[in-house]
Amino acid sequence: MEKKGIKTAAQNRKAFHDYYVEERYEAGIELAGTEVKSIRAGTLNLKDAYCAVKDGELFVHGMHISPYEKGNIFNKDPVRVRRLLMHRREIRKLHALVKQDGYTLVPLSVYFKDARVKVEIGLCKGKKNYDKRDAAAQRDARREMDRAMKDRSR
Repeated sequence: MEKKGIKTAAQNRKAFHDYYVEERYEAGIELAGTEVKSIRAGTLNLKDAYCAVKDGELFVHGMHISPYEKGNIFNKDPVRVRRLLMHRREIRKLHALVKQDGYTLVPLSVYFKDARVKVEIGLCKGKKNYDKRDAAAQRDARREMDRAMKDRSR
């Protein structure tokens, strides 16, 4: 009996700080059994992860899945390159967009969907330092306004 629904395993918050996310895509991921168990335990890091297209296939680099504690010889390398599963035409489309200037593919989150591990990929454009400062200033201004409204309603 499989559980239905979506349960987030990890999110890449740094991606939203460093990039503008233009589009989002869902992809399956090719994993070993001990890696799935490790993800269920929550030992997954997406901080330095990125995606690349090679020979018509999509791969994720730098995704760290800690070795499963109860796994023995079946444990894989924590930062090995893993294949992502998408339709060939989607991969071709993404590859064409990535070849354009300034675009990159970044994993935004990893989650369970009906007991299967899925990766949300973002087609992103890099932010400049002044863009990051603007975003921080807007966030602070919004926080100040919320605080003022809360004080006023008392």
